[in-house]
Amino acid sequence: MTDADTRPTHDVLARRDGALGHLTLNRPAAHNALTLDMVRTIDAALDLWEEDPGVAAVLVDGAGDRAFCAGGDIRALYDARRAGLHAPLADFFRLEYRLNARIARYPKPIVTVMHGMTMGGGIGLGAHASHRIVTERSALAMPEVRIGFAPDVGGTYLLGRAPGELGLHLALTGGRAGPADALLCGLADVHVPAGRLHDLRTALAGCRTAADVDARLSAFGTAPAPGGLDAARGWIDRCYGFDAVEDILAALEAAPEAEARAAAAEIAGNAPTSLKVTLQALRDARLLGLEDCLDREFRVSLSITARPDFVEGVRAAVVDKDRAPRWQPARLSDVSRRDVLRHFEPAEDGDLGLGKPSWAGPRTSASPHGGEERDGVAGASPSRSGDDA
Repeated sequence: MTDADTRPTHDVLARRDGALGHLTLNRPAAHNALTLDMVRTIDAALDLWEEDPGVAAVLVDGAGDRAFCAGGDIRALYDARRAGLHAPLADFFRLEYRLNARIARYPKPIVTVMHGMTMGGGIGLGAHASHRIVTERSALAMPEVRIGFAPDVGGTYLLGRAPGELGLHLALTGGRAGPADALLCGLADVHVPAGRLHDLRTALAGCRTAADVDARLSAFGTAPAPGGLDAARGWIDRCYGFDAVEDILAALEAAPEAEARAAAAEIAGNAPTSLKVTLQALRDARLLGLEDCLDREFRVSLSITARPDFVEGVRAAVVDKDRAPRWQPARLSDVSRRDVLRHFEPAEDGDLGLGKPSWAGPRTSASPHGGEERDGVAGASPSRSGDDA
């Protein structure tokens, strides 16, 4: 690609701006939701620019002012599952998760501008990059439990490393993090006012090294308005420190803080199976690297999308929009430990194979809060000793 080349490749624009490779997700009417063709286009551009000595860094942003990327195209996945097709889901997850890992390990700086709505697959594109920008209009979320799915695209790795129990709070409620909360949770690195993004892009085009990128972002970065999670750390860490969703809900419902009781109401409306699988996945993720987490998520994604809850959740949220999903089962007590663990078993059509094959599976030790481990719950929560295990 030359400096003058602006090439529409399906729903991604790929061009060179000086020493900057620039990718723009170009489905603004669909909030830049990610399709399989878009994943392939992004991967091909990264192939080209990795070998091009004239490209010093890559910038990824979204068209329009409403969203960086609202996630994967779940309507397309819903249609495939409704038609009884398995291959489209397996192909999408396989290529998407490999792209997530590639972004995290790319040898050149990747700058992502998570302006506006950034959910699910948008987190996978944006939050694994080396330089991650949010603006005052950023809203980051992993809302998968609301549609009978579970956090993926390396979301378990990211949320599992947020301070205290903040990541678990976001995962079980499906709630959004504004710019300050995204920085606190380690999902972003710098806040840049939306009105300065154009000037920042121009400045990045002149970068020649990673140090140049660091300097540009430092020059444009400002402090965001305060978020709400830091002040809520007390009740969040206290209430989410259990290893059974039932115990977490009970603690939230009994808490004196109104925000805690509101969180309990949010969680109670989400898919019971998804909640228990998500808790297990995040507890395990604290001891795993990114590639291992992606491997586990691949297993879970193929398994959980084969369940009725995924189709029902997308129907209620996206198709009919009645916001009244009928989960199967409808009660947490009806989701057994065996029901949870089977989602982590090897996929029938092969594992993703990014991480270490020796992973032993979910832990089964007793809860640190004492008592017997309950059906469908995670093992003991390890203490944090750093990001890498």
